[in-house]
Amino acid sequence: MIILGIESSCDETSIAILRDGKDILTNKISSQIEIHKEYGGVVPEIASRQHIKNIAAILDEALEEAKITLDDVDYIAVTYAPGLIGALLVGVSFAKGLSYAHNIPIIPVHHIKGHMYANFLEHDIELPCIALVVSGGHTNIVYMDENHKFINMGGTLDDAVGESCDKVARVLGLGYPGGPIVDKMYYQGDRNFLHITEPKVGEYDFSFSGIKTAVINFVNKMNMKNEEFKKEDLAASFLGKVVDILCKKTLKSAKDKNVKTIILAGGVAANSLLRSQLTEQGAKLGIKVYYPSMKLCTDNAAMIAEAAYFKLKCAEKKEDCFAGLELNGIATLDVTKDLY
Repeated sequence: MIILGIESSCDETSIAILRDGKDILTNKISSQIEIHKEYGGVVPEIASRQHIKNIAAILDEALEEAKITLDDVDYIAVTYAPGLIGALLVGVSFAKGLSYAHNIPIIPVHHIKGHMYANFLEHDIELPCIALVVSGGHTNIVYMDENHKFINMGGTLDDAVGESCDKVARVLGLGYPGGPIVDKMYYQGDRNFLHITEPKVGEYDFSFSGIKTAVINFVNKMNMKNEEFKKEDLAASFLGKVVDILCKKTLKSAKDKNVKTIILAGGVAANSLLRSQLTEQGAKLGIKVYYPSMKLCTDNAAMIAEAAYFKLKCAEKKEDCFAGLELNGIATLDVTKDLY
């Protein structure tokens, strides 16, 4: 089975070709980080235009690297939700064009499920499991049962963890994207420098707005008093508190659901402190923690193709997985309300 995956939900244009659910023939990713860096974040209109500019050329490169033609492709998997609507529409429209021209069925994929299934490309995941989804736009705890059904146990009530990292990095003048920079600075600072109160929210919910604001207020206060401070200390205090909360709530959900497997998913799954702390604390409880390699943490089409593979594998009828030319992009969609 050969699945061609298409991902364009934010600022990465990606096309991958996956064979039999494990063999990645190619996974081409065109990142726009350098383009958006001067704006301090992703500009949706610019992202959409770059997708239009790049996507056909990336398809040609992918087919050449995989040494196949579109006649060899059995299914087209495409991200249809959630994401930037203009960016999503580029990928969806491109998929529909290929489907119509080459008579290849389309399998719509929920972006967050793609991130979770990135782990299945490299590991043998025992189900049921808990997935901690952490990215620039999402922070959720999701339960995946033996039949690959999903229950959203909790999520952020305000900022996503990746968004908070970017905002803290911006106020500290560290640049964009903020996550990798804050992660690196953690090891150079004192995490006990600034006391940050943990927000009181639901047992599986998150709130990072107050944590981010505590850092911003401290910086403003020091600037008004013309006093100096070490940016490394603030970065360490911020990230230490965030990772503590993520680990505590994720491990609690695993214990409450009596599962022995946790998977990390999303761009922030690349964070070294989160990886090490969750793995170490999980081991003490007999819980195995998995996370994707760095290249599969970012938005990529291989994970979208993998999600489509398991959708086909678990479906009673393959036809139930397909969408026609009426398929549209959806900006916001809960993982448990996946329409396909």
